[in-house]
Amino acid sequence: MSEPRYKCIGTRPIRPDGVDKVTGRASFGADLSLPGMLHGRVLRSPHAHARIRSIEVEPALAVEGVKAVITAADLPDLASQAAQGAETQTDFRDLSRNVLARDKVLYHGHAVAAVAATSRTAAERALAAIRVDYEVLPAVLDLDSALAPGAPILHEDLRTRGLAGGGAPTNLAARIEIGRGDVEKGFAEADVVVEREFTTRMVHQGYIEPHAVVARTAEDGHSVVWCCTQGPFVVRAYCARILGMDLSRIRVIPSEIGGGFGGKTTVYLEPLAILLSRRTGRPVKMVMTREEVFRATGPTSGTRIRVKIGATAKGKLTAAAATLVYEAGAFKGSPVTAAAMTMFAPYRLEQVRIEGFDVVLNKPKVGAYRAPGSAMAAFAAESALDEVALRLGMDPIDFRLANAAREGTEAPYGPKFRRIGFVETLEAAKRHPHYSAPLGPGQGRGVACGFWFNVGLQSSAAVNLNEDGTAVVVSGSPDLSGTRISLAMMAAEELGIPIERVRAVVADTETIGYSDLSAGSRVTFATGMAVVEAARDVVRQLSERAAAIWRVDPREVRWEEGRALPPQGAAGGPEPLGIEELARDAARTGGPIVGRASLTARAPGPGFATHICDVSVDRETGRVSVVRYTAFQDVGRAIHPGYVEGQIQGGAAQGIGWALNEEYLWDSSGAVENPGFLDYRMPIASDLPMIDAQLIEVPSPTHPYGVRGVGETPNVPPLAAVANAVRAATGHRFTDLPLSPPRVLEALDSEG
Repeated sequence: MSEPRYKCIGTRPIRPDGVDKVTGRASFGADLSLPGMLHGRVLRSPHAHARIRSIEVEPALAVEGVKAVITAADLPDLASQAAQGAETQTDFRDLSRNVLARDKVLYHGHAVAAVAATSRTAAERALAAIRVDYEVLPAVLDLDSALAPGAPILHEDLRTRGLAGGGAPTNLAARIEIGRGDVEKGFAEADVVVEREFTTRMVHQGYIEPHAVVARTAEDGHSVVWCCTQGPFVVRAYCARILGMDLSRIRVIPSEIGGGFGGKTTVYLEPLAILLSRRTGRPVKMVMTREEVFRATGPTSGTRIRVKIGATAKGKLTAAAATLVYEAGAFKGSPVTAAAMTMFAPYRLEQVRIEGFDVVLNKPKVGAYRAPGSAMAAFAAESALDEVALRLGMDPIDFRLANAAREGTEAPYGPKFRRIGFVETLEAAKRHPHYSAPLGPGQGRGVACGFWFNVGLQSSAAVNLNEDGTAVVVSGSPDLSGTRISLAMMAAEELGIPIERVRAVVADTETIGYSDLSAGSRVTFATGMAVVEAARDVVRQLSERAAAIWRVDPREVRWEEGRALPPQGAAGGPEPLGIEELARDAARTGGPIVGRASLTARAPGPGFATHICDVSVDRETGRVSVVRYTAFQDVGRAIHPGYVEGQIQGGAAQGIGWALNEEYLWDSSGAVENPGFLDYRMPIASDLPMIDAQLIEVPSPTHPYGVRGVGETPNVPPLAAVANAVRAATGHRFTDLPLSPPRVLEALDSEG
């Protein structure tokens, strides 16, 4: 079957918002200021675990310029209920108690009170004046301590979900299990069995822009919120629930966003700004410092993963088992379930069993981070697979090819895959020049693969036709990665007009229908489907207008290249009507033309990737340098190939940083010791080679243009790809990340 020919899809138009962003004209979260605006600040706990005996706010209210002080006593005390729309597990009760601590503080930096004042200086003085009487409690700062008998308990009402019986209070929030078959039988059939334990540390998403919000409340009690967020509708829903307000009383306007990667899918400051604005009757602006971002927002989990894999001498996997223990932070809800579901998903396994544990401890509540939970699981699985291939004397790509998931393969978590391109990524990697290129002294090459589901969820979109035949695409999905131009390109393709005549905008919660988060690699897939439907609605209306002018059946009208074509075969028939003419005459033929669509996008196309990494290891210092990196990914169909390549490069860069240097460092009291980019070592341009992104296009059968989400899959393989390369370079299997110079040097020195 021949490939469809597109005029716009697959091209590389210039990013329309690029100039504003590089020149500083774009408006981000902290850029807005309003007349009469107050400045809000948050008082945070100096303890990792303590009971709040009392809070005296009167001294703060006496500070000149202070207009309001709030604590958890000013919020409704919510019952436990799962929150909808989140990328990771969220409970409204926990969410409220994370926004402002009630009864206990559960991590160093936990919000205790908030103030609004006429200046930042006055707000800081007010924070210093608040008197909090704490009863300091023992803190649990690692998984072993949290699960040990007699461990200090964070939540007296917490019982383990997924275990029979009520039991005593615990720090084990949940246990999950997935799999099928008889794994013990599978291991008995194996000629080679590898079993190892792997550990990773908490890491942060590293977005450049800190959280920021401005809230203004009108005389009628209606609040307007400007904030940097991945989901304005989620902000509205969470704030309404935390504050006990109707949804209709809150309007959320998303600003441009300076990075999120899952870290801006919840609320921290927004409910506080709304409540302070309601108390004072004035706009309130709140902006986190970088230190607050590190201490008080959601990193991803630290983990401990035990994995066991068996294979025959001919390289067929016989069984796989794993135990995943994930840090949730102060409140339940780590991404352990997603980790368990994705861990072995790239491979055909008849005997597989995965057990996962969600553990609370005195650290910030974890948040989503680009394919939440799966990078750590892939580190363990792909490292063990690499070792199996090594023991069998098999090429690591050939070993994976022999066991690769294909169309019809049943995933460990249940469903059968439709058309997927995992095998194609492996084959492309095997034949790429990188894989056969010679290596220098002290260098090693690693291979790893990864999988992410991608999601659909709910989206709304509108396509408004202007009087001159240009179009505006309106959606409720914040643009983190160039999705505005991708949506515009799909609309242009449907309408048959140049991309320069289509503009895409992100609307607020009162001007477009509900849309879920910009997360889960869903926007180009799901919101794109809504845009395609809305554009087709416009084409239908245009065709009906042309049919009315020609007095023919609308079903006889064809739409091609931006024109309505009259019925075929009519001698001396009317001339085609272009979109400009039909738009110009819309007032006479029925009024404005607006296409709309709202949907729940189901069956998203899953994403697979194979990465090759070359490293150089300095045995005198322990420093690991990535010298070459190539990423192969099944992207479905690349709407804008340049943006897809950027997503892959960005995901790989984040994963490399995670593998080599990034980690939260804690002192003995539970305080973060490196809460800033100076000491939290993220990679910069000089740390990385040019990452070669190879696009493998196996169109998804569930999208009009074959789109698969691409943003999260590239963050899954890098941890293992780097670690496997370091093993190849040194002969040592590293099981604890990051591979920072001291850790690598210690291991090499211990081996002599």
